[in-house]
Amino acid sequence: MANEEDDPVVQEIDVYLAKSLAEKLYLFQYPVRPASMTYDDIPHLSAKIKPKQQKVELEMAIDTLNPNYCRSKGEQIALNVDGACADESSTYSSKLMDKQTFCSSQSTSNTARYAAALYRQGELHLTPLHGILQLRPSFSYLDKADAKHREREAANEGDSSQDEAEEDVKQITVRFSRPESEQARQRRVQSYEFLQKKHAEEPWVHLHYYGLRDSRSEHERQYLLCQGSSGVENTELVKSPSEYLMMLMPPSPEEEKDKPVAPSNVLSMAQLRTLPLADQIKILMKNVKVMPFANLMSLLGPSIDSVAVLRGIQKVAMLVQGNWVVKSDILYPKDSSSPHSGVPAEVLCRGRDFVMWKFTQSRWVVRKEVAAVTKLCTEDVKDFLEHMAVVRINKGWEFLLPYDGEFIRKHPDVVQRQHMLWTGIQAKLEKVYNLVKESLPKKSDGQSGPAALLSGDQRVQVAKSKAQQKHALLERELQRRKEQLRAPAGLPGVRIKEEPVSEEGEDEEDREAEEDQEPMDTSLTSLGGSLHNRLANGLPSGRAAGGDSFNGHPPPGCASAPVAQELRAFVEATFQRQFVLTLSELKRLFNLHLASLPPGHTLFSGISDRMLQDTVLAAGCKQILVPFPPQTAASPDEQKVFALWESGDMSDQHRQVLLEIFSKNYRVRRNMIQSRLTQECGEDLSKQEVDKVLKDCCVSCGGMWYLKGTVQS
Repeated sequence: MANEEDDPVVQEIDVYLAKSLAEKLYLFQYPVRPASMTYDDIPHLSAKIKPKQQKVELEMAIDTLNPNYCRSKGEQIALNVDGACADESSTYSSKLMDKQTFCSSQSTSNTARYAAALYRQGELHLTPLHGILQLRPSFSYLDKADAKHREREAANEGDSSQDEAEEDVKQITVRFSRPESEQARQRRVQSYEFLQKKHAEEPWVHLHYYGLRDSRSEHERQYLLCQGSSGVENTELVKSPSEYLMMLMPPSPEEEKDKPVAPSNVLSMAQLRTLPLADQIKILMKNVKVMPFANLMSLLGPSIDSVAVLRGIQKVAMLVQGNWVVKSDILYPKDSSSPHSGVPAEVLCRGRDFVMWKFTQSRWVVRKEVAAVTKLCTEDVKDFLEHMAVVRINKGWEFLLPYDGEFIRKHPDVVQRQHMLWTGIQAKLEKVYNLVKESLPKKSDGQSGPAALLSGDQRVQVAKSKAQQKHALLERELQRRKEQLRAPAGLPGVRIKEEPVSEEGEDEEDREAEEDQEPMDTSLTSLGGSLHNRLANGLPSGRAAGGDSFNGHPPPGCASAPVAQELRAFVEATFQRQFVLTLSELKRLFNLHLASLPPGHTLFSGISDRMLQDTVLAAGCKQILVPFPPQTAASPDEQKVFALWESGDMSDQHRQVLLEIFSKNYRVRRNMIQSRLTQECGEDLSKQEVDKVLKDCCVSCGGMWYLKGTVQS
């Protein structure tokens, strides 16, 4: 009572609700101007609006006579935008920047709490606002000036030469679109590009601007007053005090939010924190893809319980090197497909799980290996890797974030649970992709530790220690294979050169180094159980990876004439189909050829790398000494390039000139090849002839041409 006496009611004002302009009234917020100047004093040249988007553009005059106006700048801007010649389409017809455009944006999506008030004769009249628009200067004329500048540059340069035009020719892939499904149509309709296109298609409605003192403005201003004198319009304001308080402060306010113009997966942090915790975690992981747990906690806020976050993150992400990577089924939901190849979501999830599992074993992944195992197109594999890794030149793909050892130490129970999940995923991947189970050392935390930088001597010592540990195992495996090959069920005539395994582990080190470059599956499954082992050049791969001393080359004089004839026939037939081959690719094709031969064939007597190279040279081929770059990742076998010198057709001379070019250059442009061919052959070759020579011997990558097999990703 004492407080009420100290603060008495001075005046009671009647409040009226006017609805005449309830659906038409907008509040425009102009940029700040000096108090002595109002926007009503500035001439409004034009105005237009897009009603559905509530977007307004106002064109206002600039006072060019004002002493603060820089006339030289205004003339320069007009010249940049319209050029020297002014016409009807010019932005500034007076050759001076004498007007400015203001574009609107919504300051708030919910205007239900805002109203315009007019106080007159002791009465307060309220009119609800339909929208609040902030007007900001538009600088679209700068884009027009840039476009004019580019047009002038293009006109000055003129037409490019034929050689330059041919350089710009790129190979394109033609794909036919499938019939659009209902789910794909819904995703397209909800996409950001579709919404932007829809908004651009809405026509502008031109408006007439009336100033503050205009008679039409005065007439419209009368609608801000409540028109009903009987109080019929004000029934909404006739409420009891309790009802009025309930309207002001509802117990559980639920505001209906308008859908933003931005993509459906984009939310502001304020909107995000209104969602349940599980949805917040899912949306963050779906957008970020890879995140440390500490970063996730900082985004969710300090008041969120870490235990609840740990429970939620395990439903939408997997632990990789101490960091959380979003699950594949979150990115590729059921019934979806690849935008590149149309592969269903189930296959995409399996391929992405394989990439994630590889990163649990190592910080580095080779794209070729992933593509060879998953059988997915390059675009899909690249998408997987870009989600969680970064490419390093001549090394491969490295995991995006450093190893989070702190999280591993703090949460061993979570790490153990994730390790069990990865064990199950590994078993499934081994079954689907027929992976060979490797005896990898298992860590207690189930995650690969941080990759340390080792010197060359340290790597040699590590390789030697591994070789010594596996020495006994290799000896037993060698003896078992010898017994299998000597058994009656084995192939007759198969000979193996018996040599002791190096005790220093140097051969094992070389074998591991070659396997890291390009592992090649040469299983001869068609030969039955007696040769159910991987073979290379006709012998077990365990003995063929270390060089000539381990690939079964028989002693001098033991290579029979039938073996040489069969090998010569294979080499000649192969080079007639493919004019350029690396030694690595030739060995792969030879192993595939062995797999198609019947048991007991003469080629199973053992073919060494040296014998294979001698046969290639004897068959009319030449070795091309391609100058590979110093930082190349190509193996020694990949750097040995052989080409058929004479095939008997009309293009032999052209191919020989091309091969001489690549004996001095690792990569060459097309115009250089064409000019050299014209110079050496003494005639103008047609585009079809040049294309044939390039197709026989080369591949194109990034606008440059390489010999086949020499391009390194």
